[in-house]
Amino acid sequence: MDCITLNHLYKTYKKGLRHKIYAVKNLSFSVEQGEIFGFVGPNGAGKSTTIKILMGLIFADKGGAKLFGIPCTHSEARAKVGFVPEQPVLYEHLSGEEFLYFAGELYGLPKKENKKRVWELLERVGLKETGKRRLRYYSKGMLQRLVIAQALIADPALIIMDEPFSGLDPVGRMEIMNLIKSLKKQGKTVFFSSHILHDVETVCDRVALIIKGELKYLGRPDNIEETFRKELQKWARR
Repeated sequence: MDCITLNHLYKTYKKGLRHKIYAVKNLSFSVEQGEIFGFVGPNGAGKSTTIKILMGLIFADKGGAKLFGIPCTHSEARAKVGFVPEQPVLYEHLSGEEFLYFAGELYGLPKKENKKRVWELLERVGLKETGKRRLRYYSKGMLQRLVIAQALIADPALIIMDEPFSGLDPVGRMEIMNLIKSLKKQGKTVFFSSHILHDVETVCDRVALIIKGELKYLGRPDNIEETFRKELQKWARR
């Protein structure tokens, strides 16, 4: 069974009183279990819209979107999913430890297991030394690492990440890339969007390229930068 299935997905937004624009247009592809799948495209391509549909944050106009064979409009579809949003809003008065513990409580983890998972994950994302620090004193990169840690707190089978490398310096990017690779070794599936094509080419098994909500390429990430450039040129000439 595929972890993610999109079938002729459409989403439009109003532009003025009479016009609509397509954020996602006839989008179809699937993500297999155990693969690292990159989702790329320019700003406004529809990447975040697609992810929000998968996470049940917004609804498609028509078409199907499923997680583990269950329509994503059903809450049980997301029971085995960890999510890293593009622009997370966190409780700044909490410490990193408290934030992760709170996330574990939301998933219903037993207290003892939750506490153990918190410190394992803080170490895994390089925040063990700052786990007691309040989030208001975290840098953007530190916050990004913490949000990735919360996505892993309940040991999900599928991790969906919207721009997971945002705010990270080169060392942080490499650490998160290694983390993503380690998740694959554990049998996890990782689906993430990114503007950093080199990282996508380095770490992904397959990639989908969308422009203006439409799928332009689906396959191996080899030479994705050249493919991206050619598809943008085609779109600009239309």
